[in-house]
This record gives sequence, structure tokens and C-alpha cells, in this order.
Amino acid sequence: MNIVVLDGYTLNPGDLSWDDLKALASCDIYDRTSSEQLHSRAKYADILITNKCPLRKEHFVELPKLKYVGVTATGYNIVDIEAAKERKIVVTNVPTYGTRSVAQMTFALLLELTQHVGHHSRRVSEGAWTESNDWCFWDRPLIELEDRMMGIVGFGRIGRAVADLALAFGMHAQVATRSRPDDIPNGVRIVELDQLFRTSDVVSLNCPLTPETDQLVNADRLELMKPSAFLLNTSRGPMIDEKALADALNSERIAGAAVDVLSIEPPPANNPLLGAKNCLITPHIAWATRSARARLMNIAVENVRAFLAGRPVNVVK
Repeated sequence: MNIVVLDGYTLNPGDLSWDDLKALASCDIYDRTSSEQLHSRAKYADILITNKCPLRKEHFVELPKLKYVGVTATGYNIVDIEAAKERKIVVTNVPTYGTRSVAQMTFALLLELTQHVGHHSRRVSEGAWTESNDWCFWDRPLIELEDRMMGIVGFGRIGRAVADLALAFGMHAQVATRSRPDDIPNGVRIVELDQLFRTSDVVSLNCPLTPETDQLVNADRLELMKPSAFLLNTSRGPMIDEKALADALNSERIAGAAVDVLSIEPPPANNPLLGAKNCLITPHIAWATRSARARLMNIAVENVRAFLAGRPVNVVK
């Protein structure tokens, strides 16, 4: 068996070890692989490990030995699942590894929007407090979260973790989800999607990217939001119509937004959110704590081990 890791750098920039994977079979590990390099690197592979390197129908045709694709992420839209099924290629993902890390990042973004910690630290470094006539200084409004309504789109593991944190901050929580769960926590209510946008002080996107959620946040939904409301996205960039969001921010239709993901990553210089008012953007790092990446690698290795043993787990259906 030959294993090829196509784009291992983001998972392991050097602070983790590939030794457990290497112990399973012959293994070649590449930091990044372009579409032009894919065939030469993967043509003898039985097993491919990918994070963001796309694998489409035309690629599978060129890789006759391929038996297994392991996606080192929860989302697997970079793999043509139907084409893989046609060729009897097993595809697995890692359903859960960064739940708490992503929920933590969601609130880091929210707290920056409401407390402006980074901004005020920069203002102190610039001398604003030194030059102040008073013993304290702030130049942006500070917002308390208690009794505010957190609206969560999606109620999987991450959505539940965000709800837990919201309740711990004294917020109220409401959720829009495709299927009504049986075990709704105390303090959380289920509402329709448009009602959630209309009545929430904070809207957090914590659902997978699907045809139904693509461009879920559009001009019409932004029009529903309170002028004082914030939008958060730690899920997938294409769920937001970025031009519509930039227009809403620049016209002060909503109070602010914070996103860890964009529709194209890295973003082109003309992405409308890069210059939008009161828009915080972080470079897709919610998943990237060392703890989360270590769990991700361990599960990915166990997925391969189970496949080699003839008992595949975490198979994408």
C-alpha cells in the first residue's frame, strides 16, 4: 500500500508528527500539491490524504490504483463523492475534532466586536490613554452580552457548544435547524430561520455548506436583521453573499460582522469585505489550535488504520 498526503502543511506545520501514519504503509508527504502536480504525485497511490486539494471525476480516471481518500476535515465538498462511489473508492472524513476550538473562536470574534480588546490595546500603544484627561479611556461603545439573543444557524456539535457558551454569558439562545433534535437543552428554543434573523442580537453560522446553505445570508436576510445586530461566520465562506454583507455594513444596516472564512481563500484583493465598515476577518484559524489539529491527525490516522483492517469508519455516504 502506498499513502500520499497531498497538502499536509496546514494540518502539521511542524509541531506534530506523521510517524503514526508512516507506520501503516509507505508514505509520501507533501506540504502542498497543485492540480498540475496531482497526477505525478498520486499515480501510484492506493490511499490519498487531502484537506483542500480537490479530487474530481477526471482525477479519479487518472488514478487507477486509488482505493481510499481520507479528508482531513469535517467538510468533504472538495471530493466528488458520486464519482468516488462509481469507482468504489472509499471516502472518509473527520466528523468531530475542533468543536470547542471553533466555539471558542466564535466567541473570540464576538467579544472583539463588543469589547474591542485588540482595538483598545492598539490605541494604548499609540498613546491615546497616556494623552487622556481621565483615568480610563475608550473610543468605541462597549456592549454587555447578558440578556442578548444569540441566534445559531445549525445545531450540530459546534452549534451546541456555541449555545453552551452563550448561556454561560447570560445570553438567551435560539436555533434554526433542519431537523428538530429530541434533546433540546434548557434555555434554547427552536425557531424558523427568518425569525432567527429578525429577532437575534447576534447571528452565528455553525452549519455545513450544502446547496441549501450556499448564499444563505443574502440581501433579503440581512434586511431582516436588527440595525444593532452582529453576524458571525466560523463555518464556510460561501454561505454569505459577501457583496450584500459589505453593502449592509457600509450603509450601517447592521452593526458589524466577524468572519473566519471567505468564499475564496486566500481572498483576492478586491473582496468587498476587506474594506467594509466594522468587519473583522481572521484567516480561517478557528480549527487550528494545536489540540484540535492533534485530534484531527489522530482520527485521520485511525480512519486509515480501520480501512486497512477492512472495517472502514467515518465513511462519507
